[in-house]
Amino acid sequence: MTINNYGFTDFFEAQTLQEGLIPARVTAVFKDFFKVVSEDGEHLAKLKYVAFMGAMNTELPAVGDFVALESHPQDTSLIHGVLDRKTVFKRSDPAGGEQLVAANFVYVFIVSSLNHDFNINRLERYLTIAWDSGAKPVVILTKADLSENTAQIVTEIELVAYGVPIFAVDNLSKSGFDTIERFLKPGETIVLLGSSGVGKSSFINALSEKTLMKTSGIREDDSKGKHTTTHRELHLLPTGLLVIDTPGMRELGIGQASDGLGETFQDIELLANDCKFRNCQHGTEPGCAVQAALTDGSLSEVHYANWIKLKRELAYFERKNDPVLQRAEKQKWKAVHKASETQYKSNLKARKK
Repeated sequence: MTINNYGFTDFFEAQTLQEGLIPARVTAVFKDFFKVVSEDGEHLAKLKYVAFMGAMNTELPAVGDFVALESHPQDTSLIHGVLDRKTVFKRSDPAGGEQLVAANFVYVFIVSSLNHDFNINRLERYLTIAWDSGAKPVVILTKADLSENTAQIVTEIELVAYGVPIFAVDNLSKSGFDTIERFLKPGETIVLLGSSGVGKSSFINALSEKTLMKTSGIREDDSKGKHTTTHRELHLLPTGLLVIDTPGMRELGIGQASDGLGETFQDIELLANDCKFRNCQHGTEPGCAVQAALTDGSLSEVHYANWIKLKRELAYFERKNDPVLQRAEKQKWKAVHKASETQYKSNLKARKK
């Protein structure tokens, strides 16, 4: 195997490395170490401290990154830097800022099961993250053998996932896998995104045609699969396809994914262009095209409500990480509080009279 088998294309080869360093790809991230693969094989590496002093979270290596490596195969290699990325999957960090999940992939396979765990709002959140990564989303619906309303769910997804390919598959029988072959090219990387227990590990096993990942059964009480993936890792399958598996995430904040939000809710964004006022908040303002669409039923209330929720989350994240916006928000609420207090005192005086 060579680094080219791991997706090292002309885009990365054109980037200059310091003398004595070689390209390597990060295949797994642990607390203090990284697993990397290079022309010297697969081994462990750690960060060269000086090179990453003061680096932000998003500047540190993630699974799928290509790095400049000082190779010591018999010991621990040193990572001197991260090569420019083509695509990147980020989420908001509960501690503040953003956290990198994976990098350098062509497609985001959003994996959702067709049993009781299916949730359209969650899917819209995943679509927002996927579009914002710079890659193309593909929806994979697993456990098709357990569903009696597959066609209905696909139709429901088509209403919110504009232009996104949707495929229903059965990991055990491999039914439906022939329809996704065009997305499974040797040397290309896909990343799997989905909740715990939706069948991501079984999906990888079906793609690799052997038991590569540990899997568990389905709980009878809620039809959910048991969580098996514990960390992010890149796998080179026998077919030559590269797959980044990610553990199910209980919280997946959309961070600064404003571009992804616009792609996912492009129908509402287009409607908003027809509103009477440019600064329309799509609530009670006159001439609001979004509210008109809700009234005539051409816009789903559930779809609209999720758009509002994610827009608020995006705005909150921006305020939280921007001191200027934080000060503006404080001033706004001070003014609101002062106005309310003035009105209260005025009403109190009126009652006394």
